[in-house]
Amino acid sequence: MHGNLLDRIRLLFRKDKESYIRFYQILGFYPRQIKFYEQALLHKSLSLKSDKGRWINNERLEFLGDAVLDAVVGDIVYCKFDGKREGFLTNTRSKIVQRETLNRLAEKIGLDKLVKCTTIRQSAHNNYLPGNAFEAMIGAIYLDRGYKACKYFIEHRIIGIYINLDKISSEEVNFKSKLLEWSQKNHFLLDFQLVTQSHDRLYNPTFETEVYIEQIAAGNGSGYSKKESQQKAAEIALEKLKKDATLKKRIAVAKTIREGQS
Repeated sequence: MHGNLLDRIRLLFRKDKESYIRFYQILGFYPRQIKFYEQALLHKSLSLKSDKGRWINNERLEFLGDAVLDAVVGDIVYCKFDGKREGFLTNTRSKIVQRETLNRLAEKIGLDKLVKCTTIRQSAHNNYLPGNAFEAMIGAIYLDRGYKACKYFIEHRIIGIYINLDKISSEEVNFKSKLLEWSQKNHFLLDFQLVTQSHDRLYNPTFETEVYIEQIAAGNGSGYSKKESQQKAAEIALEKLKKDATLKKRIAVAKTIREGQS
């Protein structure tokens, strides 16, 4: 990236050179405000507070990074697959930004080893910690250097090295796993219920499944197997959760009521 020469000169006068060099090895450029990147590595289990009494962890950066990552990957996929329809582009982006992929990428670049959390938290297997830190790192890059730097990092340091876009675009998305991952991360109750089992005009068996989140119907899907109907229902539920703010609010309220009764 442009500006690395100037950043190298600045580095000569810094006391914490090792931290800057460590982030450079991951990012491909030197941080300007290293505090963002350091905070991206702080898990909430540390229970750290600032002088003003605010919690210091990577949750807010994770929130920001999640949104920026969606935009950047969408940008890259849009340019790569000229002429492809919205559904194809959405599915391809989903495969890249899903938690399983982000966990793997975080481990590839060594980010998982840098995350700071309590010993108790580390000893318990946390499926989300590396991927969450990856999103938080994207948020840090955005605050430090803006959108272009985020795109550079994802395009040249991540996709260019670890992801084959043509291959991943042809792989099938496991929508059910994605919905399960989302519900577990947010501690929502999830239930797939078989609504009907019937036959089509050629007497092939058909199945209809409804997915419930906190006992609220969120998606209905049909297919020639239970698995296919569940995948369709999960896909529809994920789309609704993205676009329907009222549904998300109803689910959140239902969760609050359930937790209050327990």
